[in-house]
Amino acid sequence: MNSPLTGKVALVAGATRGAGRQIAVQLGAAGATVYATGRTTRDRRSEMDRPETIEETAELVTAAGGTGIAVAVDHLDPEQVRELVERIDAEQGRLDVLVNDIWGADPLITWEKPVWEQPLDAGFRTLRLAVDTHIITSHFALPLLIRNPGGLVVEIGDGTKAYNDTTYRLSVFYDLAKVSVNRLGFTQAHELAPHGGTAVALTPGWLRSEAMLEHFGVTEANWRDGATTDPHFVMSETPAFVGRAVVALAADPDRARWNGQSLDSGGLAQEYGFTDLDGTRPHWSRYHDEVVAPGKPADDTGYR
Repeated sequence: MNSPLTGKVALVAGATRGAGRQIAVQLGAAGATVYATGRTTRDRRSEMDRPETIEETAELVTAAGGTGIAVAVDHLDPEQVRELVERIDAEQGRLDVLVNDIWGADPLITWEKPVWEQPLDAGFRTLRLAVDTHIITSHFALPLLIRNPGGLVVEIGDGTKAYNDTTYRLSVFYDLAKVSVNRLGFTQAHELAPHGGTAVALTPGWLRSEAMLEHFGVTEANWRDGATTDPHFVMSETPAFVGRAVVALAADPDRARWNGQSLDSGGLAQEYGFTDLDGTRPHWSRYHDEVVAPGKPADDTGYR
């Protein structure tokens, strides 16, 4: 089916840009009604201070074939999240997919400094944005999601559990944030299972987000030129790739087999057969383990 999610309702919390935006778009392309939330609108910007807006995301969802609905929400504000879920219930009467992709802490991170040299205010703000927002959103959204069996929760993070368990993430606060997101997928899996729901943690590989493209001074049209700065950029993937991973999970009637697991976009592509926009299946985690970690020269042959 070209529209396997027709009639399904999704909330992508943190859909302004990057992975969240394309998760929303790909859900729309599969026929879903998608509520796209975030703090940056055409009227105001969040502390990320970037130009992407939730209205643009909703328009992209609709253009892809779904129904996109933009709602300005600060997911640290319980009352705003409560009102969001009440609106979804009133308008749709159901929620089938919750994607917790809220982040927005990039400007706050101090990299490669020990905890005693970290600014505490920024660090604790990072944890609130990365962890509290997800818990607040689940607290209010899950009673609606479990109303019908088969609901799916996807916690979007950075790094699989196996990677984060053994890798120092260059900042105590970033490290804690990303480990916590993986654990939220695990804990919610236990809580949802008796209600017929599924929860997972999901990470993209090296994501070619809007900010990452700007960092490398390239566009999506010439992204491979970024490999002159870092040769391993040849293994990067578009945000649509992880979006298609979410769609594959949501459309799988046997998705409960993944309950509680930490997954990655490349691994799910091997399982479900979806591709990135260029028709390839980049498998970043395998590439990292076999090429980056051993210090081998960059070469994506056999990994896409």
